Amino acid sequence: MVKRHEIRFAGFGGQGIVLAGYVVGKAVSIYEKKHAIFTQSYGPEARGGACSADIIISDDKIYFPKVQEPNVLVLMSEEAYHTYSKKIADSAIVIIDEDLVKITNGFPKNVTIYSIPASKIAEDLGRKIIANIVMLGYFTAKSNLINYEAVKSSILSSVPKGTEELNITAFDKGYFYDKMEK
Repeated sequence: MVKRHEIRFAGFGGQGIVLAGYVVGKAVSIYEKKHAIFTQSYGPEARGGACSADIIISDDKIYFPKVQEPNVLVLMSEEAYHTYSKKIADSAIVIIDEDLVKITNGFPKNVTIYSIPASKIAEDLGRKIIANIVMLGYFTAKSNLINYEAVKSSILSSVPKGTEELNITAFDKGYFYDKMEK
C-alpha cells in the first residue's frame, strides 16, 4: 500500500508559511528521495492576508496535486484556524502556535492537538520572523514524517546567507521543545 501524507501550513502573509512548506517539500524530495508536491495560496492582501502552503508526500508518483484533507495541519493564526480547521483527515495531527490560535470550536476526539509558543520562542531568540522555523522543528518532531537531518539540510540550503545559525537554533528549539524545561 502506497503511503500518502497531506500537510498544510497556514497563517498570514509575512509569517514564512510558504518558506516552511518549501523547506518540507525540498527535504522530502531532495534529501529523502521521496515524491513530494508543494503548492501555495495567498489571500488578496499578500502581507497580512490568509496564506497556506500545502505539501503532499508519497512513496509513489502523485497524480493529484491538491491537499483535500490534511493528515497534519499547522496553524499559525486565528484566521487560519477558522478557515482550515473544518476539513481535516480522521486521526489528523493539528499543531498550533498557542499564542496566536485559540481553539474555540474544538476538533473531533480522534484528532491529536499539539501546541507550542512558537512566536514567543522566536521573540526570545531575538527575531519574531523565525517563528515559522520554530514551528517547522516542532512539526518535524510531532509528525514523524520527515527525518531531522533532511529538514536541517533543507533549512541550511534555503535560508538567507548569514542566518543559518539562527535558523538552526530556532529549528532545534521547536524540535526539542517537549524535552526542554519549561
